[in-house]
Amino acid sequence: MQWQEVRGNWLCLPQRPLGWIHFLGGAFVAAAPQVTYRRLLEYLAEAHYGIIATPFVNHFDHGAIALEVLHKLDYALDWLVHRGGYPPALPIYGLGHSMGCKLHLLINSLHDGDRAGNIFLAFNNYAAAQSIPGLDNLTPVGVEFSPTPAETEALIQQQYPVRRNLLIRFQDDDIDQTPRLRSLLRAKFGDMVTALKLPGNHLTPLSQDLKWQVGAEFSPLDAVGQWIKQRLFPEMQTLEECLLAWLNPLSTVRRCRP
Repeated sequence: MQWQEVRGNWLCLPQRPLGWIHFLGGAFVAAAPQVTYRRLLEYLAEAHYGIIATPFVNHFDHGAIALEVLHKLDYALDWLVHRGGYPPALPIYGLGHSMGCKLHLLINSLHDGDRAGNIFLAFNNYAAAQSIPGLDNLTPVGVEFSPTPAETEALIQQQYPVRRNLLIRFQDDDIDQTPRLRSLLRAKFGDMVTALKLPGNHLTPLSQDLKWQVGAEFSPLDAVGQWIKQRLFPEMQTLEECLLAWLNPLSTVRRCRP
């Protein structure tokens, strides 16, 4: 798959996309999502979803970051329709990992709720002092993210409009707060919210692929390569299949259950 930079976004485009996936990564790996999340995003692109991955630089004003990435998304969508020739009414799905989840929640609560659905991987909404080691020794007392964790929850309760949501937490993730988000969203949308607990940890979405080029004829060595891939990346494969099953319930991948 080929990547191209367009107006502050990184795009990975199939010929006939079923929809767009707007991706936002975690706080410390969000500056180059086309590299840090390459395997995950290219898997979705190969399944005919166009990827719009928006880099951002983390700072304390999360509301400002959310507005900035929304503007970049709008620029990309405009380019795709008017320069790329893609249909103007394709569904848009948000996909976030860690802090990227919070940004999608802020985008949809404060600005733009026009989403076919959102996917949240390893959501967390910690205060600044819990998120940044040694913060109390580096900054004045009282420095906090904006909006604060409590303000973010209030926005979700009062203004978040997207009914169809997939929440994924990983079994060995010590900083995940997905159960709290699940409670907030199910109070609003009930069974439209799907919550899964999958094998892996907070960094599972960052797993990279082992490229193995099969020869003209499938050889015993190729079989070994495929076996290595299956053994090294079973957690990532489960995640990928669950994402695709939710995006397209009629797909042939195995179903994932809550």
